[in-house]
Amino acid sequence: MTSIKQLAGQTIWYGLSNIASKLLNYVLTPVITYMLNSPSGMVQYGDISVFYAVIPFFNIIYTYGMETAYFRFAAKSNDKNRLFQTSFSSLLVSTIFFSILLIALRQQIADFFEQGSHPEYIVLCVLILAFDTLSAIPFAVLRQEGRPRKYAFTRIAGITVNVLLTIFFIGYCPGVVSAHPDSAFAIWYARYTPVGFVLLANVVQNVITFLLLAREWGTYRFRFDAALWKKIFAYCWPMIIVGMGGMVNETLDRIMLLKLLPGTMEEQKTTVAIYSANYKIAIFITLFIMAFRMSAEPFFFREAENKNAPKTYARVMKWFVITLCGAFLFTALFADDLWKHLIAPKYQEGVGIVPILLAANIALGIYYNLSVWYKITDRMQFGMFITLVGAAITVVLNLFLIPVYGMYACAWATLAAYGSMMVLSYTLGQRYFPVPYPIGRLTGYITAMLALFFVQKGVLVFTDIIALRLLSGICLMALFGFLILRREREELKGMPVLGKYL
Repeated sequence: MTSIKQLAGQTIWYGLSNIASKLLNYVLTPVITYMLNSPSGMVQYGDISVFYAVIPFFNIIYTYGMETAYFRFAAKSNDKNRLFQTSFSSLLVSTIFFSILLIALRQQIADFFEQGSHPEYIVLCVLILAFDTLSAIPFAVLRQEGRPRKYAFTRIAGITVNVLLTIFFIGYCPGVVSAHPDSAFAIWYARYTPVGFVLLANVVQNVITFLLLAREWGTYRFRFDAALWKKIFAYCWPMIIVGMGGMVNETLDRIMLLKLLPGTMEEQKTTVAIYSANYKIAIFITLFIMAFRMSAEPFFFREAENKNAPKTYARVMKWFVITLCGAFLFTALFADDLWKHLIAPKYQEGVGIVPILLAANIALGIYYNLSVWYKITDRMQFGMFITLVGAAITVVLNLFLIPVYGMYACAWATLAAYGSMMVLSYTLGQRYFPVPYPIGRLTGYITAMLALFFVQKGVLVFTDIIALRLLSGICLMALFGFLILRREREELKGMPVLGKYL
């Protein structure tokens, strides 16, 4: 129980930081969509979405699983300084190499992504990647040492700068330029589109984040232990494949939409913009999954040697699924009447994909929880295999269905990919590292969640009265809470704060 309480406490801190930073970041979604609510503005938001679909792919190459490897080796290392120096040195050298290469090819890359007139945007993306990569090991040090407060402060500070700068560049500066069209600032400002200013704000964010981590990397001296690095790289290189496969599942659909949709380039970019804006409404599940991953990865490695680890993992899974189900209902029950207004009206036609993506993220979250077995047993090749299967499903379904079903093909392909990965990971994991997951109870909670969702969909069909629809959603949420209270009452009694009321 103590270890789970520790995990819960750290998840809360990582959750608060991610919720705060993501909510600040998601402030940009309504701000940008409302400011870019014209046809040309939607095309620009489509360009922004494509850039932020591509960056994660290169991020996998830049970091090549070194962060996860750091947790693995730190859990059993007696010389963490040697591990830090070697890991950071590896990332520093490779970051310089990759950055020089991408900058040299900036025009060709810009041409491929329909940004040929702005190759400087590729340079901005490279700077985003470089500083984000150099922050990876310092952030890993914070997580491995159990210092979520510093982690939270650094994340929130960086994203706050990003939000303020984006609003300044896109919301405030056009008025200044209009009032002083001949000023030096106006001449400089005219060189960029909103795409460039969003990227520039992100560069500043990552630079400030890196500087705030100075205490963690300030002791760095170039010391490279080749023997240790070989062991680290032997462990982490499959993470490149795992990460790339994960990014295929998560972001390739935007690029495939751009390339496979029928119609003009403007129409394609508009659809990408609508899909990307609605994708962000699935924030509540995504936030918890991110928070859980921040705290769970080092936690799982620390618990691996405990003889009760399988039982601990099973209990963690149960409460994880309960939380995901609650997040699904909180979002899906009110998506049509509340959450769709987080984006501008022209983007709201895609709100129908939100429940599908929420369900996909539940499958993804469960997969992340299940994936502990191949990480702690050093069977990373299985993680690579599972991810490649998911990536293949994503590519094949999108390839054949996007020309017919558009953005809905992307949503269903995402659900199919994550669902398959979840089933595969569970099946293989029970063979190599059995964990007594309460499958019957977990299935019951997911079934109840879906039943309540479809009840709400029926209510939406029969009434257009917003008050009744919202009341129905609140009642169904309360019903799910009552179900959890009834089934988990004994365990809830042992929890802090809530337990004393039971």
